[in-house]
Amino acid sequence: MTEPSRETPPEATEPVSGEADEAATERTPESVAERAGEGPEARGEAGKTGATSPAADGTSSAADASSADRTSPADDTSPADDAEAQADSTEAQADGEAKAAEVSEAQAELAAQRELRARIEQRKAEKAAPVDAGGKLSGTAADLLAAVRAVEGGTKPGTAFFEPTEPAPRRPAPTATPTPAAAAAARPPVPEPTAAPETLEAVRAVLARGGAPESLTGQVAAALGEGAAEALREDPWLLLAVPGVQPEHADGFARALLGAECGPDDPRRAVALVAWLLERAALRGHTALEDGAVRVGLGKLSVPDPDEALRQAVSEGAVLVFQDEEPVPEDVEDEADGTAAETGEVPEADVPVLLGLDRYALAEESLADGLARLVKTVSGEEWEGPELVRAAGAYGLVLHIGGEAARSEPVALAEAARERGLRVAVAVHSENGVGRLGADALTVAALLSGTAGPGRDAEGAFALDLLVVLDAPQLDVESAAMLVESLPDGCRLVLSGDPGVLGSAGAGQVFTDVLAAAVCPRIVSRVPDPGPIGELVSGIGIGELNQVEAPGKEVVIVPVRDAGEAVHRTVQLVADSVPRAIGVPTGQTQVITVGHGGSAGTRALNAALKQRLNPGPGRFGGFDPGDRVAYVPAPGRTMTGTVVSADAEGLRLECEGEKLVVPKERVESALRHGWALTAHQAAGMRWPAAVVVLPGDAAQGLSRAWVYTAFGRGERHLSVVHGVDQALPRAVSEGRSQDRTTRLGPLLESLLAAAEG
Repeated sequence: MTEPSRETPPEATEPVSGEADEAATERTPESVAERAGEGPEARGEAGKTGATSPAADGTSSAADASSADRTSPADDTSPADDAEAQADSTEAQADGEAKAAEVSEAQAELAAQRELRARIEQRKAEKAAPVDAGGKLSGTAADLLAAVRAVEGGTKPGTAFFEPTEPAPRRPAPTATPTPAAAAAARPPVPEPTAAPETLEAVRAVLARGGAPESLTGQVAAALGEGAAEALREDPWLLLAVPGVQPEHADGFARALLGAECGPDDPRRAVALVAWLLERAALRGHTALEDGAVRVGLGKLSVPDPDEALRQAVSEGAVLVFQDEEPVPEDVEDEADGTAAETGEVPEADVPVLLGLDRYALAEESLADGLARLVKTVSGEEWEGPELVRAAGAYGLVLHIGGEAARSEPVALAEAARERGLRVAVAVHSENGVGRLGADALTVAALLSGTAGPGRDAEGAFALDLLVVLDAPQLDVESAAMLVESLPDGCRLVLSGDPGVLGSAGAGQVFTDVLAAAVCPRIVSRVPDPGPIGELVSGIGIGELNQVEAPGKEVVIVPVRDAGEAVHRTVQLVADSVPRAIGVPTGQTQVITVGHGGSAGTRALNAALKQRLNPGPGRFGGFDPGDRVAYVPAPGRTMTGTVVSADAEGLRLECEGEKLVVPKERVESALRHGWALTAHQAAGMRWPAAVVVLPGDAAQGLSRAWVYTAFGRGERHLSVVHGVDQALPRAVSEGRSQDRTTRLGPLLESLLAAAEG
């Protein structure tokens, strides 16, 4: 990569002004307090100037990169910091997930997914009871494990097992009915069908008594069911089950309802906060957390006795306890034997105790079982061809590792399988990816919902012999579980992707976990990404930010002094320099930045780009025909497109050649301007040209995975608006990233202990 200098971008023209606007790729609903008129940032700021000043809420790009929405699952905050660092993240779902009063396209997809989850639960219930574990634990860890076993078995209340003299009984299959708090914690935050009028009226009355916004009525009814009003009166902290509600909001609501009975040590508060912390952790990609991390988080939320809070949450079934024992190496066993001979005491294994919600536990266990089933039910065959083709013929599960250019290999495998007469599907993460591969590809979401693909048989299985999934790092554990459970016995599965890119928006790290488990062949592609961009990105992948020769201006560095200049230069590049010097039209150039907030985040950049490229009053909910938009039909999915028109039904879009209608009640929650995206939203997509914006306040949000992902989105041209000085090479060399706490790896290893291939 060329060294930053004061040179102008390719054939730069005279400066153009940049204006600020409240716009981004995924409209983030305000928090409960903000919806009640107390928020720091008012709505309707479209067209407002001030691109060089910080966002009204004071949030920097670096902070937004990790906490603004569901598309930014990984950051460096601990679970204990969720109350602050995840506020924007939870608010990003609050309005959009329950405002639709009619069944929309997204709801139909979610309904299909819920039906499939029900099948998964039924299959799991028919299987044998779980394997007992945890015999080597002691102290509080053993207490927690004993509590969940005892309560689920119905033998004793959970608190009885925290006396040191009581034995810990083995856990039978769960039969206990969960409490309202447990049910609320386990329920996925997705919109449900509209509740009965009497239910809504009762909920509205309870919210009014507690001083909560009336706009939460539908969300509370959807989250808590028919008895929502009564449940909320008995336990006001159940309000935390609604996306976007923060602990301080629930505490205020509880004080208004309970009066003097309300206190920080209320057991109902403790249970709700434990579940809330685990939900916040899921937004950062974790499927479980160590019990110590949850204790720290509870302490920061002013819970007087975190240990008692955990015991209460476990005893009521709001959370589950897991302890995956790892095999002890022989040398450690020998040392333990020697110690026992000398002292009579055997050192205990240092195995962490994990807490999680049953929603993700079910998904990980179902996924592990499904992958093991595919491995065991495929009859190996000898297929002639490249290494990937031979591996796919011999094994039921194969991993393929490579960059953008390497995608040609799994596509060629699919063609070879079709020539053999096999039923084949190629699935990608986004509609943008479908457009790059052709008519034979489809998205994972379309495959699961049944809107595209081979369809299902009477038992819900896909009519497939081979499924190739590209962009596999973007698979979250719930989507992956539904996908694998839908494959018939004997079907082959190939997961292909680049482990260097940012991970999934949802909980889990499926591709990484399967790689680490080493339970199937791993084919590493030798096809390099071409050109100067490919050379630059390949170096970043190994921690090197190299200078590259770019005779055709494939890579250009544009140094800037501050965020205002960054916005100004970005508009200049998109509107004039790149189209004129590189030959890429404005509509095929994508801006990528670190976060939504800040003076050079997506809001400010989209405002400036709209004013230059498509000025207008925003007469259709803030949008005008010709506006470039990002549509989020479901959390974690982003579709880019253009506004065509608007009518009584809603806003009409064209997204990757597909015509869509966004109902008017969902426009505010599911739609944002899309000239600028975050790298998390852009993962799995590519454009002819990309402009990556790195303002000075973005330094803390950078990581090697972020840089690798953002710089790899341009096919022909990459411009880097550089204002972070040495933070960029430091982020690349250090490789800083957040590991996600998951259970899939140990589950797979226990089912498929011997590595194959």
